[in-house]
Amino acid sequence: MSLINTEIKPFAATALKQGKFIPVTEADLKGKWSVVFFYPADFTFVCPTELEDLAENYAAFQKLGVEIYAVSTDTHFCHKAWHDTSPAIGKIEYTMVGDPTHAISRNFEVLIEEAGLADRGTFIIDPAGKIQTVEVSAGGVGRDALELLRKIKAVQYVASHPGEVCPAKWKEGEKTLAPSLDLVGKI
Repeated sequence: MSLINTEIKPFAATALKQGKFIPVTEADLKGKWSVVFFYPADFTFVCPTELEDLAENYAAFQKLGVEIYAVSTDTHFCHKAWHDTSPAIGKIEYTMVGDPTHAISRNFEVLIEEAGLADRGTFIIDPAGKIQTVEVSAGGVGRDALELLRKIKAVQYVASHPGEVCPAKWKEGEKTLAPSLDLVGKI
């Protein structure tokens, strides 16, 4: 079963945000656009490049009203140690959620059970708490914050313009489509 248009499941966790430990639940993701960005583990190789890319583009996400929640099965203590020792991770201002119980990773269906790690899963969640996009990548393939920003703009556009859809490679300001009988066979 697809997670698209399903409501996020309840969870409670401890996270690191701007040097402090904070509680995070599914309620924190509601009322605004959110990205839940799973990665396998702290102190690894592809993960810091992805998280640094998000950090360098965080202001653009915030400008769109989007909060980022990076999640791994490490603890919040591990996130703090990584943040304090890695120049790339030290740039992060968004929330880093610890999921040592694997509850969140299971809720989003990205847990690699035999490894106790999360796949590289990216989820865009609307203000109602419903999942609008799901992307899961192989462990060796890093993601791109600019492509994620493009997808967020498309999802937000469609949400605010009922009856319109965004074609492939759509960028903000470009033409959209209004599905109808008139378009059948003409695209």
